[in-house]
Amino acid sequence: MRRRLNLFIIALVLVTVAVIGCAAAQTTDAANIDVIHVSGSGSVTGTPDRAQITFAVQTENANVKTAQSENAVQMNAVIDALVASGIPKDQMKTTGYSIYPVYQDSNGLLNQKVQTYRVTNTLQVTLKDVNQTGNVIDTAVKGGANNVNSVQFMLSDEQAQALRSEALKNAVTLARADADVVAAALGVNITGVQSADISQGYTPVVYDNYQAEAAGAKVAVPTPVQPGDVTVTAQVSVTYSIR
Repeated sequence: MRRRLNLFIIALVLVTVAVIGCAAAQTTDAANIDVIHVSGSGSVTGTPDRAQITFAVQTENANVKTAQSENAVQMNAVIDALVASGIPKDQMKTTGYSIYPVYQDSNGLLNQKVQTYRVTNTLQVTLKDVNQTGNVIDTAVKGGANNVNSVQFMLSDEQAQALRSEALKNAVTLARADADVVAAALGVNITGVQSADISQGYTPVVYDNYQAEAAGAKVAVPTPVQPGDVTVTAQVSVTYSIR
């Protein structure tokens, strides 16, 4: 009886070792699969369909409350002018508000005296029609904005996604073409895809600052603004298995 038990244990150990050996062999085979690593980049150019303009009203007075009050009146006039031109209030938002003391020139830092207080209120306007950009700048300047800090053109989420998909397709096509060339040169065949990693991004078109000469200045000639193009790029890294 004991002899049979010992034989059974020995047989069980041998079977276990065999199973482990097969699994290890399979793992080793999987790790030794030949592969080709390639990268591809695709780009698509589109016309921006969104614009963001950042205006500022800056006032200065020896009395800080007066500077604040004058600034509020001037900024309200800018907002009212924009609303009257058809820009909804939900497309405007305040992005900055600051008060800084302006000191008199002095030889010593300890003897500096405040000459005036400078108040700056910054407003960002988002446009869904980029063709309105020049008119909106002129309207804001006439209304009282004395700084146009930046004009930025970009893509809506919908257009960005559509162009991104096209750029990714171009990147994958290029990666596969490179892999086919390498495989042919090596005399092997591509049998499948092991992995694929993607990345993408686009850079909006940014214009230099536009400075208005004075609050409420009348602009005789409409401001010309050309949005240019936005290029969406995408990169892929693909690992192909070969045989």
